[in-house]
Amino acid sequence: MYTGQCLCGDVQFEYEGSLGPIALCHCTQCRRAHGSAFSASAPVQKVRFRFVAGADGITEFESRPGKFRAFCSKCGSQLYSRLDAIPGILRLRMGVINEPLGKKATRHVYVGSKSDWFDITDDLPQYDKTERTNDPN
Repeated sequence: MYTGQCLCGDVQFEYEGSLGPIALCHCTQCRRAHGSAFSASAPVQKVRFRFVAGADGITEFESRPGKFRAFCSKCGSQLYSRLDAIPGILRLRMGVINEPLGKKATRHVYVGSKSDWFDITDDLPQYDKTERTNDPN
């Protein structure tokens, strides 16, 4: 089981299941949403995710048609994103999980639009967009 929370602690959740592959996304939207060079997220099963506090404090922003980014309306912490096209999956942000993950990132996606001030120095696979899987970013 994983637990997590936003920066202010108002929103808290539990996830009972395994995390999917962790992707480091360098797209413009993720960089803007996180104020960083990339975001780290993994797909999780929505039926195994539950809020234990603060669910009413979640705001969702539709960043493109059918894609929603969820954040704490008090502190602004990004929590997950979801796609209408894949209703059973959330892309949970790794930085909000309390426990050690016990796994590493598997790839960089959308490196075709990465920032010019950050150099990727690891040996993970890099994709200009994303590889063709059911693992949306």
